[in-house]
Order: sequence, then C-alpha cells, then structure tokens
Amino acid sequence: MNQKLPIHIAIIMDGNGRWAADRNLPRIAGHRAGVDAVRRVVEDCTRFKIPYLTLFAFSTENWNRPQSEVGGLMVLLDQYLKKELRTLMKNNVRLSTIGQIDDLPANVRQTLRDVVEQSAVNDGLNLTLALSYSGRDDILEAVRRVATAVQKGDLTPDAIEPDTFSSFLHTDGMPDPDLLIRTSGEQRISNFLLWQIAYTEFYVTDKLWPDFESVDLLDAIKVFNSRERRFGKTSEQIRGEDT
Repeated sequence: MNQKLPIHIAIIMDGNGRWAADRNLPRIAGHRAGVDAVRRVVEDCTRFKIPYLTLFAFSTENWNRPQSEVGGLMVLLDQYLKKELRTLMKNNVRLSTIGQIDDLPANVRQTLRDVVEQSAVNDGLNLTLALSYSGRDDILEAVRRVATAVQKGDLTPDAIEPDTFSSFLHTDGMPDPDLLIRTSGEQRISNFLLWQIAYTEFYVTDKLWPDFESVDLLDAIKVFNSRERRFGKTSEQIRGEDT
C-alpha cells in the first residue's frame, strides 16, 4: 500500500440490526455477522500496519435496548474474546478497553481482564474496544478528576491545557483518531470520542457493518488521503511546511 496511512482509525459499527431485518433474521444474527466484520477489519489493520484501531462496540445508551438483545450481545462479546485470543497473540495485537467496564456482566469483565493482561506483551496493533462508553461521561469524569487534582493542590487551573485535560480521559496515552468511519449511512457521532475527534476526518459509507470489507477500508483510506488536513492553518501554510 503506497498511501499515507492514518495512525489511528476509529469506527462506529452501525447497521447490524438492519442487516438482519433485510434478511428476515433476528437482530442477534446481525450482531453475529458483525463479529465477522470486526475480525476482518482487525486483520486488515494488522496487515496495513495501522498502529491504533478503536471500535465503538457498545454504548451506555445501548443498555436501553431489549434485555434479550443486550444479553445476546454480552454472550457474543464473551465468545469473541475467548475465541480470538489466540489470533490476537499470533498477530501481535494488544487489546485495551475504554468505558464503564464495571457495568458489564462479571464473566465478561473477567474474560476482558484475561485477554487484556495476556495481550499486554504485544506491540503491534493497539485494538481498543469502547464498551458501555459515552463521550459525555468520559469528559465529565475527566472534569471531576481535574477538579479533585486542583482541590488537592496537585494541579493549578492555569496549568490545565488541552494535553493536560486529555491525560484525564479514558484514552490517555492514545493519539486522537485521524479517521472516523461510520457505516450504514447515518450522519451523527452518537456520543463517541467527543473530545478526541476535534480534528478527525469523517468518512460515512452506506455499507451496513456486517458487509464492510477490505475494499471499503481501502476506500476510506483513499478518501482520507485526498483531504488536506489544515488544523486551522491555510492551505498555503500547509504546503510550505511540506516543502
């Protein structure tokens, strides 16, 4: 691949339910198909040597779905983690999580801890699953931690810069996403990485998540490469920096 690759790709994986409905299947069948798409994109990012991949797997709002669907999703998550551990280790993938992990069922939390601990030795793709995650909650928690640090005298208000604040977020230590992909054609952020995507390039595809293939990831990267990322500067300034 001759294109300039994004360092960090984030994906809002949307469309599992519609994929199932289009086939007159139960919603859980769409989520199972979505797991296969997760496997493909992880393998692709490993092959392309993308350093960071963050997948929006389950939001705090998703707890409001029918309990049968939520329970099925938790079973799928547990099964995926157990089944894929060997592949993650083989491909040098390091797993981490962001979100309210304590909200997950005890057995899923234990499986997550085991996979995170075992894969911590890997130094290839950094795969992050956003589970029971809310961008607003992430920011609010960071504000509380900053306030506590100021109250204790460990931090002064004048010392709070963007990088300082970022260090209090769940994504501390990770670069902000360069590219955010959303499947199923929806044009919204859905409370995902609200602080972190300030300068992220968005790519929306009508493909439903279970149908997302390698060619779709390549198309997103091509579009990313076609854009000029100015970060508030002019095109002339950016071109001058490139010479």
